Amino acid sequence: MRYVLLLFAFAGLAAAEIKVGIIGTDTSHVIAFTRILNDPASPDHAPGARIVAAYKGGSKDVESSHTRVDKYADELRDKWKLEIVPTIAALCPKVDAILLESVDGRAHLPQFREAVKCGKPTFIDKPLASTLEDAREIAKIAKAANVKWFSTSSLRYSDVCLNLKSPDNKGVITWGPGPTEPHHYLDLSWYGIHPVEMLFTLMGTGCEEVTRTAAKDMDETTCRWKDGRMGTVRTLRPYGEYGAVVFREKQVLQSAPKMRVNYGPMLKEIVKFFENGVPPVPNELTLEIFAFMDAAQRSKESGGKPQKLR
Repeated sequence: MRYVLLLFAFAGLAAAEIKVGIIGTDTSHVIAFTRILNDPASPDHAPGARIVAAYKGGSKDVESSHTRVDKYADELRDKWKLEIVPTIAALCPKVDAILLESVDGRAHLPQFREAVKCGKPTFIDKPLASTLEDAREIAKIAKAANVKWFSTSSLRYSDVCLNLKSPDNKGVITWGPGPTEPHHYLDLSWYGIHPVEMLFTLMGTGCEEVTRTAAKDMDETTCRWKDGRMGTVRTLRPYGEYGAVVFREKQVLQSAPKMRVNYGPMLKEIVKFFENGVPPVPNELTLEIFAFMDAAQRSKESGGKPQKLR
């Protein structure tokens, strides 16, 4: 009888929901993610984790941050019954894992410095940072503290990427919205990160040299891979649809005119990561994406001259 009770006890522990905390309530992602994780009736429900508390954060010099941070925090508190805490330090003991959601990529490094003291696995929403140096520093701090982390765009889990990803891809063109934000040095990191993530999802690592052509309504950034493959990202302003063309040895494949995106598949991967500590997107790939955007920025500033990844 005692043995049976112990089995039930261990089963209960295994089934216990992971308590998740949010850092940064200035993005619509915090509402969408809370619905998907906390509402079993949601069609995209990702079981196994529940958001229980949030720290507001916010950036006074970014309009899309300071105009939304309180509104979303109020909704999290009033509709979803989350506890709003005054500091990151106050959040740490209440949770098992962290969603670093601040819309301002510049805030991620200082906020992660605080969050890493928790020792909890952390998902860092796009963009990981606003510069290559900050991205590398986040990785360095995490390694020193032995804290597991990963970052990705939800577009990595779009139907386009899931359907067109293949080791047979010889070349890829992706496109998507490319609005910029003046406080982010890597201007592709603000919104262009989505089609950039799509490119690297479909092509993998190995980007070597980047050339960027900048125009008023769009930019085109082309990269040569070490094995000779070529990939291109076109960012459209102010906005535009997402899509991709994939070149294979005897095929050319194009995505549908309207791409279907939801956060459910990404949230399920995040929950798995919180459970096993294995990043579904390797940190090295994320850092190469930032090295790509850094080279693209330098190419733009040099009038379109090719630039090696640093």
